[in-house]
Amino acid sequence: MNRSELERVARAMVTKGRGILAADESTSTIKKRFDGIKLESTEEHRRTYREMLFTAPGAKEWISGVILYDETIRQKTREGTPFPAYLAQHDMLPGIKVDTGAKALAGFPGETVTEGLDGLRERLIEYHKLGARFAKWRAVIDIADGIPSRFAVKANAHALARYAALCQETEIVPIVEPEVLMDGGHSLERCEEVTAGVLQTVFDVLFAHRVYLEGMVLKPNMVISGKKAANRASPEQVAEATVRCLKRHVPAAVPGIAFLSGGQSPQEATLHLSLMNQSAALPWQLTFSYGRALQDTALKGWGGAAANFVAGQKEFLKRAKLNGLATAGRYAVALESQAA
Repeated sequence: MNRSELERVARAMVTKGRGILAADESTSTIKKRFDGIKLESTEEHRRTYREMLFTAPGAKEWISGVILYDETIRQKTREGTPFPAYLAQHDMLPGIKVDTGAKALAGFPGETVTEGLDGLRERLIEYHKLGARFAKWRAVIDIADGIPSRFAVKANAHALARYAALCQETEIVPIVEPEVLMDGGHSLERCEEVTAGVLQTVFDVLFAHRVYLEGMVLKPNMVISGKKAANRASPEQVAEATVRCLKRHVPAAVPGIAFLSGGQSPQEATLHLSLMNQSAALPWQLTFSYGRALQDTALKGWGGAAANFVAGQKEFLKRAKLNGLATAGRYAVALESQAA
């Protein structure tokens, strides 16, 4: 394990002003997105869409890295440059999603455990050769009556830690993503309680697996009310609760925290991040690792039409810039009406 290189990459991923584009949608997930714009999900359409995002002029100003899917890391630009090489040439780190999805946890109705550890060491070696310098593994924790159970949280934490240790062995920085879902009608307080328990368990297990904290990035949910909650917390309450929870449970050795958007609207996710970055004396960089919150308007602006390629890029750059400003606490809702 080259600790200095892991730390260098981890810090580059969370440089202030820049964040991570999550473009690692599975084939089935991106099909649903394409269905929304009435576009057939062919390999070429998927390649063109990702190229539109990656080659947006000046994207590197706001984007530090891109999480790719297995298909995408093997694809090329129209000019024939492999996507990982193109990203690296433009000062954006290539990353790769390596889990194989959340599956039902036997004996625990309503709960899941993320799979993908089988053969992971060999896959990581291949991905490193293809250019990946960081990876992502997502654990999913749901809140409902009687769940999450302590066992489900521990099972997911254990998988995250084994993945993270294997990544660092291969000189790949692990993004550790324990996502407490915002589905359901739970309160902000219930979300904070569950998130606190999840983060505490995850870091206990990471420590036990000898994961080098300075060479990883945390990708957590924000502490937020459930989508169906009767009285949803204000943006200021979300920011305050999230920062409080992180300060209690995330070691200062971790270089940065790149939030997932988790079903928030693009505007919500950006505002929450900006408010958090207005807090004083945070021990880590707070940035973004968004999928839909960066891509939704770009996908609609493009619509699958070659004539709208540049329009899609402009929409993507606008959201990337607004989130880049949010990493410095400089986002304002009024900026939404301005052009990229």
